[in-house]
Amino acid sequence: MYQDALLFLTGSWAYPAIEMLWRGETHSSMALAGGICLCLINHICCGVLEDNNIFSRCLAGAGIITGVELVLGLVLNCLLGFDIWDYSNVPLNLLGQVCLPYSFLWMGISLPAMALCELCREDSLEEQARKIFTKKKTLTFVQACDIINKRQTWRG
Repeated sequence: MYQDALLFLTGSWAYPAIEMLWRGETHSSMALAGGICLCLINHICCGVLEDNNIFSRCLAGAGIITGVELVLGLVLNCLLGFDIWDYSNVPLNLLGQVCLPYSFLWMGISLPAMALCELCREDSLEEQARKIFTKKKTLTFVQACDIINKRQTWRG
């Protein structure tokens, strides 16, 4: 549970940040998309498919991200009319909500996402997250750096 919370928070920060770098703008719903995507990548690509080759895991990650984007796009853009994004002008799009060129990009994004998930799967790191969440206080920058430094010494 703590691992999922940590991954959800990380994804809900990372996805909008990537979108800001790529498009120069984002929407708050992308935080929800990012959190869901990272949790699903953790459970599917790093769990169920952990014995598969990296290409098939990246392909699954791209499918996860594309699927989440499609569902959110259908709900937010088509059903609720928010018009957050529109891929209608991009080749090989589906209802203007997802498109094949971006799905290929998601394959590349899946690799560091899986690496992050694997990092969070380590027992010692999950224990650190449990301590952080149960103390009910904000993690300071210094504490985060301390956790990262401990992580590096664990690996030698």
